[in-house]
Amino acid sequence: MNRKLLSSVLSFVLISVSLLLAQTPQAAHPQTQSLTPTPGEPVLPYSPSLDVTSMDKSVSPCVDFYQYSCGGWQKNNPIPPDQTSWSVYAKLYEDNLKFLRGILEEASRAKQRDAVTQKIGDFYGACMDETAVNRHGVAAIKPELNEIAQLKSVRDLAPLAARLRLDVGGGSLMFGSRSIQDPDNSEEQIAGIFQGGLGLPDRDYYTKEDAKSKETRARYLEHVQKVFELLGDSPDAAKSNADVVMKIETALAEASLTRVERRDPYKQKNKMNLAGLSSLAPDFDWAAYFKDMNAPSFSILNVNSPTFLKALNAQLAAEPLENWKNYLRFHVANSYAPYLSDPFVQENFDFYRKYLRGAKELQPRWKRCVEYTDNELGEALGQAYVRKVFSPELKASTLDMVRRIEDAMELRIRQLDWMSPETKQQALLKLHSIRNKIGYPDKWRDYSSVHIAANDFLGDVRNATVFESHREINKIGKPVDHGEWGMTPPTVNAYYNPPMNDINFPAGVLQPPLYDAKLDDAPNYGDTGGTIGHELTHGFDDEGRKYDAKGNLRDWWTPEDAKKFTERTQCIEDQYAKYVVVDDVHINSKLTLGEDVADLGGEILAYIAWKDATKDKDLQPVDGLTPDQRFFVGFAQWACENDRPEDARLRAITDPHSPAQYRINGVVVNMPQFSEAFSCKAGQPMVKPADQVCRVW
Repeated sequence: MNRKLLSSVLSFVLISVSLLLAQTPQAAHPQTQSLTPTPGEPVLPYSPSLDVTSMDKSVSPCVDFYQYSCGGWQKNNPIPPDQTSWSVYAKLYEDNLKFLRGILEEASRAKQRDAVTQKIGDFYGACMDETAVNRHGVAAIKPELNEIAQLKSVRDLAPLAARLRLDVGGGSLMFGSRSIQDPDNSEEQIAGIFQGGLGLPDRDYYTKEDAKSKETRARYLEHVQKVFELLGDSPDAAKSNADVVMKIETALAEASLTRVERRDPYKQKNKMNLAGLSSLAPDFDWAAYFKDMNAPSFSILNVNSPTFLKALNAQLAAEPLENWKNYLRFHVANSYAPYLSDPFVQENFDFYRKYLRGAKELQPRWKRCVEYTDNELGEALGQAYVRKVFSPELKASTLDMVRRIEDAMELRIRQLDWMSPETKQQALLKLHSIRNKIGYPDKWRDYSSVHIAANDFLGDVRNATVFESHREINKIGKPVDHGEWGMTPPTVNAYYNPPMNDINFPAGVLQPPLYDAKLDDAPNYGDTGGTIGHELTHGFDDEGRKYDAKGNLRDWWTPEDAKKFTERTQCIEDQYAKYVVVDDVHINSKLTLGEDVADLGGEILAYIAWKDATKDKDLQPVDGLTPDQRFFVGFAQWACENDRPEDARLRAITDPHSPAQYRINGVVVNMPQFSEAFSCKAGQPMVKPADQVCRVW
């Protein structure tokens, strides 16, 4: 994934109704002649990409560079009670939520609206009508519950699972399914089946025997029981049904691949035909499943975990129909809970955000409704967003930075003393084949078929989910659309996609304080340049390197070079394994390895590119910091963050990114340029002996 993904930070959205009224879902490139706000229009608070008031200069940068760069920010930014953590990214996200609130409220009240404005306005308005949502109560999910109640046999689970998959989405119902790129032919889409079916965030919650894991399972059982009670079950029946859910989920969890195992694409490549799938789980009617999903016909599919499907089949054979009905009842209610009446919303919050992640208060309803609108209709909102904030000049400057960092990567590859010419040739071919997607898609998603009503919030969520489910499944058998994005334009994030071999930078991640046109190149290259380098390095990390220039899963390395690469990444794995996340929990450095490699490689590339971009400039100190010091402080300040221990514990299990302070300190100890910039001495914590410095790219 990406460099800056923090699990507590969602995408942000910023739109203008006046612009949105002029747009249709089919519009292509937005016009961006002027980014000047009209009188009375809300504007976002400005935050510079390097803020000296966020620093703590009482701490030596050579002792703890993260604290030196972010100590002031941490002191002045306590975690709000409705947040599980608080960071530069979360604060930016919050500013945009406030901005968007007024825009969406205006859209919901407007008397004359085009189709796009009607959809986002009515979706938001229906969500904000808490009285109507509470009045509907559990009746909002009666269609799904009635279908479950009418099941006649375990064999009938397949067509029902298909319909529920379309309605609910995700992979919480038994397993996941969607289209994927063929790992052997990245230009074609095939069907994919994935492990899933769990209510806890990860399979390890079911399998670990430490005291905290046992406590979490006990608390989860209470949560499941409460959901059944909200569905109308007696306390005794609810407790019994909760035990059934836990029994089935535990069996599925024990057969699931770990997160570390899932980082190896070869472990998840198991192509077969429908007959092969049926042999893995013969008690599930796969033909009926795909028929009721209206999936296109296909001859080949991929199963990411055959062992999981065998375990699922064993449960289908062992558990009576009534147990499966209760399993499905819980997962439907649990998936829809955030969109239902207050008791469901509160119970969902109490377990998932309060207990598991440490939040003290439920987010105000307006925040949640803004988030849901973005999640379900993101590219409709994104059209207006990029018209307002993403100028042609910004796109051009970003592309220039990308080009310079790609040039730095080419230079690094050519200069590597451990890689053979044969492998270098393939690496350069892959580098030159990477597609750069900046700002927004060339073609917008068309939501015209999605029915959105102002008085039926759960129905709106269901309709949007069904639209996306069909859009996804209908790609099976079709050529890959290289113009498609996995994030909406306003998202504060970036990513590299190995099968696509593309790097994607939404407009949202190219705004202050992350990319700041008002400041000099040093902090911008340290921050955004590092992000670009990070995503570029993902194409050559321990996972991304297994894909070739076309995005096919193919080993293009000589055995000797692959061995040398592994030896170098082992240095990083060993370094990060020593870091403590919370209490006695250490970083799972096998899980975070790809991100840790990309953090280091990306910042090295950014530094090289920055030096090249400014080689003819007379750089002077600013605010008492030399240009090199500004580069590194700019790098560090994207990661300023405060965490709750509960959230840190959860992320140690589920997040492939290391905690923020180690994403900074863990990088600079491997960059001699940092020690030189701050005149650090041998033996200080931020200085490694030369023979222990980790070097990959």
